[in-house]
Amino acid sequence: MALALEWAARGMYITAPNPRIGCVIVRDGEVIGAGHTQPAGQAHAEVQALRDAQARGNDVRGATAYVTLEPCSHHGRTPPCSNALIQAGIKRVVAAMEDPNPLVAGRGLAQLEAAGIAVASGPMADQAYELNIGFFTRMRFGKPWVRLKTAASLDGATALDSGESQWITSPEARADGHAWRARAQAILTGIGTVKADDPQLTVRGIETPMQPRRVIVDSRLEIDTGACILQGAPCWIVAAQADTEKEAALRSAGHEVIMLPNGAGKVDLPKLMLELGRREINELHVEAGGKLNASLVREGCVDELLVYLAPSLIGPGQGMFALPPLAQLQDKLALRFHGVQQVGPDLRILARFNHSKG
Repeated sequence: MALALEWAARGMYITAPNPRIGCVIVRDGEVIGAGHTQPAGQAHAEVQALRDAQARGNDVRGATAYVTLEPCSHHGRTPPCSNALIQAGIKRVVAAMEDPNPLVAGRGLAQLEAAGIAVASGPMADQAYELNIGFFTRMRFGKPWVRLKTAASLDGATALDSGESQWITSPEARADGHAWRARAQAILTGIGTVKADDPQLTVRGIETPMQPRRVIVDSRLEIDTGACILQGAPCWIVAAQADTEKEAALRSAGHEVIMLPNGAGKVDLPKLMLELGRREINELHVEAGGKLNASLVREGCVDELLVYLAPSLIGPGQGMFALPPLAQLQDKLALRFHGVQQVGPDLRILARFNHSKG
C-alpha cells in the first residue's frame, strides 16, 4: 500500500477533479503492474496498472491489487474500474479506504466480493485521506478543502506599514509555497491584494502541467482590466454589486463574473465555497490580505492555515488577520497543529481549525 501511495502522489497535479489514486498489482510478493490515475476522462489507476502488467508480459490472474481508494463501480467519464478488475481475473483487492462519492460508497467493494474476489480495506487509510483531503471534503460537504497561506516575521508581520513585503521569507519557503499552489485547483485572493501588489498568482516555482484557476473576491468590481492576474488565462471574479460596463469588459476578455451578494453588500463567502464545490474544486488555496483572511476565518470558510514564519523581527506592520479585538480570551479561535517543518531558514506550520474535518 505504501508503494501504491507513492504511485498516487505521481498524479498530484493532474487528476482533478478526480482523486489522486495509485494501484499496484502483486503476485508471490512481486510487483507485476503499477499505475496512477490520469487526467479526467482518461484511465484510472487500476486500468493503468493492468495495462502496465500486460505491457510487461505479466499474467494478473490470481494476483492481488492494492489500491489507495475503493475501485469505482459506476460509469462516469470512464467505465467502472471494478469491472476491469473482475474481467482481468484479479483474486484479491485491498483498498486503503472506501470512496466517499455517493455513486460508489462501498458498492465497488461489494461488487468485487459478489464476483468472488476477496476484499479488504483500511491499511494506511490516514495517508490516503491526506492525499485526497479536498476530494473527500467536496464529496461529503459539497465544498473544497480551504488552505489559507500566509508568510510573516516571527513577530507576526506580513509587511511593513508601507506595504513592503518582498521578501520576508526565503527563496526555499517561496518555492515550497508554489508547490502548495500547484496542488490546488483554484487560488483565491481579494481586490485589496490585487490593487496593492498586482500579483500574477500563478505557479512558477515548480513545474506543473496545469495552472490553478484564479478567483478574485471583488465586491464592487473595482478590478483594473489590465491587472496582471487577468492575463494569460480566464479568471472567476466574484462580486456583490453590479457594474454593467465592467462586467461586459471582463466577459469580453474571457473572464466570468459570479454574483454572490450577502445582506451587507459584500460577497457571500460561505455561498462562494459551495459554488466552488459545485464547480468541482477539490482544494482551494488562499493568498490574500489581512481583511479577506479575517473574513474567511470569521465565517468558518477556512480549514487549514499554511504559515511560513521567518526568523526575523519587523516591529509594527501589517498583520496576518485583521480580526476584531476579543472581549475575553475564551472567545479565541482554536486550532491544532498538524505539522511543523523547517524549510530553508524558515518554519512551515500547518494548523487546522477545530471545526474542520481533517
